[in-house]
Amino acid sequence: MHDTGTFSVRGTILGMPIPSRTRVVAVIAFCVAGMLASCAKDPSPKPESTTSAPTSNGSSEPGLERFYSQTLSWGSCRDFESGDSPLRGSVECAYLEVPVDYDEPDGETAQIAMSRVETNGDKVGSLLFNPGGPGQPGLWMPGNFARSPLAESFDLVGFDPRGVGASTPEVRCLTDAETDAERLDLDIDMSPEGIAQTEKEEKDFIDKCVDRVGKDVLEHTGTREVVRDMDVMRAVLGDEKLSYVGFSYGTRIGAAYAEEFPDKVRALVLDGAVDASQDPNEELVEQYEGFQKAFDEFAADCATKSDCPLGTDPRQAVPAFRALVEPLVTTPAPAGGDRVLSYGDAHTGVVQALYSPQFWPDLEAGLQELKQGKGDTLLALADLYEGRAEDGTYQNTNDSFLAIRCVDDPRITDRAVAGQTEAKVREVAPFLDDGRGTGQAPLDDCAFWPVPNSSMPHEISVDGLPKIVVVSTTQDPATPYQAGVDLARQLDGSLITFDGTQHTVALTGESDCVDDAVIAYLKDLTVPAEGLRC
Repeated sequence: MHDTGTFSVRGTILGMPIPSRTRVVAVIAFCVAGMLASCAKDPSPKPESTTSAPTSNGSSEPGLERFYSQTLSWGSCRDFESGDSPLRGSVECAYLEVPVDYDEPDGETAQIAMSRVETNGDKVGSLLFNPGGPGQPGLWMPGNFARSPLAESFDLVGFDPRGVGASTPEVRCLTDAETDAERLDLDIDMSPEGIAQTEKEEKDFIDKCVDRVGKDVLEHTGTREVVRDMDVMRAVLGDEKLSYVGFSYGTRIGAAYAEEFPDKVRALVLDGAVDASQDPNEELVEQYEGFQKAFDEFAADCATKSDCPLGTDPRQAVPAFRALVEPLVTTPAPAGGDRVLSYGDAHTGVVQALYSPQFWPDLEAGLQELKQGKGDTLLALADLYEGRAEDGTYQNTNDSFLAIRCVDDPRITDRAVAGQTEAKVREVAPFLDDGRGTGQAPLDDCAFWPVPNSSMPHEISVDGLPKIVVVSTTQDPATPYQAGVDLARQLDGSLITFDGTQHTVALTGESDCVDDAVIAYLKDLTVPAEGLRC
């Protein structure tokens, strides 16, 4: 259940077997949820070109001039691709150089992978996108919008945030084989001995992160640095002010940019809001409550069909689901080749599918298979969540998610609070409650993280910010509707309400009402009608 930066244990959330480090493939892989057909690769890369930034757009901070005035060398994206996410169409790529530590601009540098589709019309400027996470690559996003009306006015720009995807240095703590093994580890024992074992595994994981990534990189892989990187991007792309669309955790990046650089904002669209003022424990409980509502909606829809694997009485869907997955604790289901569907992966696959009704047919098919003792479809959904490609390689979204979250958010070190929160989570999300609760829970990895966090929950207050747009979905399972209401209030922004059960909606083609308003705002700065509901 990603995207909110809630606290979790790798492979569990407060002891409950759900998606590793609560992420759900950032907005559930926006490419999949939004426009899967448009993710095809174009075999004809563009010739190399360059972009240099006018010095008037640069920084006045000593030592940063060379970063703000650098020239980008755009060319083929072939060396930027990874896993099952080829870059398509007229997308071209380049690396942006930024300091690892902005307080030490003469020290080590990072390379931020960027992608671009140049406008085919009268250029307003550049439009940056981020899909969420934290830790989701974003290079694929410009290609998804290359045929949209936005391409008529903007150079469409995506990027892999520092430490993520094709950007370097990479935050990768586990090998592919270690990640496969981690997914088979249950971590469901809430006895003192089981909690101690889980926390030992967490500390071993952190030791690998320190050895393979380094403390200096881990300390500077958070949202604080990403917004600084985005301002360098803005200047190098030649824009006086930033235009940006952020989904899910990407809304946190956008809000943080508004705080840091309010005079550099032209337009922000923030969809699937993360409320920076919310307590992490409350956020976690609300997220689980949202997924329970999504499960109930799925169960009610499924119950209208005579062959629903959860039965035709939605009131019995929770016990029916628990009866299906519980045997996996001792006997994983075969899932093709030499792979199996584990107990944890079954939950991961289900939560992945609850991000959007588009996945409900897959979820129904996966549960039907599980009744027959097979786990192929649920494992495929879990692989999507986990960022595992067909060749067995992983994106580093899991590791970067944790690294970002642990420097973005305060540590939860009070064991009583951890236990209380886990009990509340079991209460609000019974479809994920395995009945093994003891009122105790492991502390999560961030409690033991080797570098300090760089921010705390706080109300956002910004002077001089132009009107921004927040989009919030009434039954969003991952980022509750109220978070969007609160973020719009804090930023004095315009709120678009979408009635639906999915995570994010803008520019996906799901709602012409939302898309038309967002496009008009981005292109012409036309503020949506007050109280717009779609």
